[in-house]
Amino acid sequence: MLNDAQIKKIFLENKILDEKQIKEAEKTSSKEKVLLGTYILDKNLVKESLFFETIANYFKIPFVDLKNIIIRKDILYSIPEPIAKAHEIIAFDQNDEFLFIATLDPLDLQTLEFIKKKINKKIKIHLTDPKSIQEALRQYHKSLEAEFKDLTQPEKNQTDKDLKELAEDLPVIRIVDTLLEYAIFEGASDIHIEPAEKNVIVRYRIDGILRDVMTLPKTVQAGVAARIKVIANLKIDEHRLPQDGRFKIETDQYKVAFRVSIIPVFDGEKIVLRLLDESSKVMSLEQLGFAGKSLDIIKRNIQKPHGMMLVTGPTGSGKTTTLYTIMNLLNTPKVNISTVEDPIEYRMPRINQSQVNPKIEFTFARGLRSLLRQDPDIIMVGEIRDKETAEIAINAAMTGHLVLSTLHTNDVASTPQRLINMGISSFLISSTTNVIIAQRLARKICQNCLVSYNLDKKLVETINKNFNVDKILKIMAREGVITNDLKDLESLLFYQGKGCKQCNNQGYKGRVGLYEVLEITPKIANLITNRAPANEIQKAALEENMLTMLQDGFIKAKKAITTLEEVLRVTQE
Repeated sequence: MLNDAQIKKIFLENKILDEKQIKEAEKTSSKEKVLLGTYILDKNLVKESLFFETIANYFKIPFVDLKNIIIRKDILYSIPEPIAKAHEIIAFDQNDEFLFIATLDPLDLQTLEFIKKKINKKIKIHLTDPKSIQEALRQYHKSLEAEFKDLTQPEKNQTDKDLKELAEDLPVIRIVDTLLEYAIFEGASDIHIEPAEKNVIVRYRIDGILRDVMTLPKTVQAGVAARIKVIANLKIDEHRLPQDGRFKIETDQYKVAFRVSIIPVFDGEKIVLRLLDESSKVMSLEQLGFAGKSLDIIKRNIQKPHGMMLVTGPTGSGKTTTLYTIMNLLNTPKVNISTVEDPIEYRMPRINQSQVNPKIEFTFARGLRSLLRQDPDIIMVGEIRDKETAEIAINAAMTGHLVLSTLHTNDVASTPQRLINMGISSFLISSTTNVIIAQRLARKICQNCLVSYNLDKKLVETINKNFNVDKILKIMAREGVITNDLKDLESLLFYQGKGCKQCNNQGYKGRVGLYEVLEITPKIANLITNRAPANEIQKAALEENMLTMLQDGFIKAKKAITTLEEVLRVTQE
């Protein structure tokens, strides 16, 4: 909408950014080949709402925040949904004379002229921000129940149709399309379609929590299963064995890959679809939730030319996202980055990504051995599962490669023991490992309905009974989130979301990582070499000021990023 010179002029004149900040932003945005305005927004140098309000003042047009406005259906539908989506333009109000329009680009004269002719009315243009547009676009969608009311009317003789015919049935196609579309729209990571005795339950996993979204009649079960098998290119008549497949949906708005897993259960076939958003941007380490000393350790260690960086945690704790973020930081034309993954979750430009395929014996170990003949500088192994993969990864780290990988352990201190149990020499582990990161994902408080509160006595008693509260308070004071004189939790203010339209009354929106980062210092390396138990390694790490996941969680709860209840839920699982 605006070129770099205009953005620079606007933000300097309004004293929102100073000369030094603008120069730095210009230099980096030019290097990264992005527009100055895009860079300012991506790096959060200026809050999104302030950014667009300032531009609205420059154009001398009003700014409107649509986040909490419920738009009348007749007004909203005066601009058809495809046009609203494609051009990011919303009709939000009207009077006898004008239709009020919100847009991200008031210079898109062609679209504005088209709307004016279509509605045969004068329009009054307002500027808004991208989140407002997204929120307003949601209002085009009816609730799932309303959407399905007409689609799920039982059809006569439906059960007599063969499976292929069922899969091509128009209502069935619309049911499956709607389920997928809503899952993308709601930001779900998984869809569960579960047959019960008398109906079919549909659940979405959103921000790590499964929730019921729909109950479908039993009559559509066979058709839905057949339809998903068709689009995932699976055997339509196989009902006794598990099947795995994948497919992709691509539009102007999103590009999502679906991983399909079908397994026979007592009442039919349970289907789970994992959504992988290929259009999502790789986040920065700071956006993932790294801060302070932990962030410094990672930034220092990714500059090392060789060695191993391990990320640990249970399934679904965001390990792969952390590795992709680190790879993105290392991804320059000067290095050759190769990966062997199962599955490839995100496509990354300039990175050579290989997919494990056990059917043809292309395992992590075999893929890794082949990668070493490809002249790599940096290698990412999706997971170290066995001795053979571990040995090859450690040898690669010893011979001048930077190796990134994941392991399934609960904390950083037990990771060396896991590798020793696989049969790896303790000396090799201590001499090749640079850093170990353990993590969990906690739900973030919805910033739109954030409120502060004091902990109730029952929760305080539970925390005092289970944790060393004095130690936690000292660490919070050391990290600068509270003052040194605080001696108890009762006097501290914490935060929660009270629930609003933007977070579907959940009080949470999005997720953030809770981390502990162990740098392999000479003292820690010596303990690993001597096969010290996990509690000794943990003790030594704490003496070197390592933050545990629980302590990191308390700090993030105090900073209003997540809630204390959420921290206790994910760290005590």
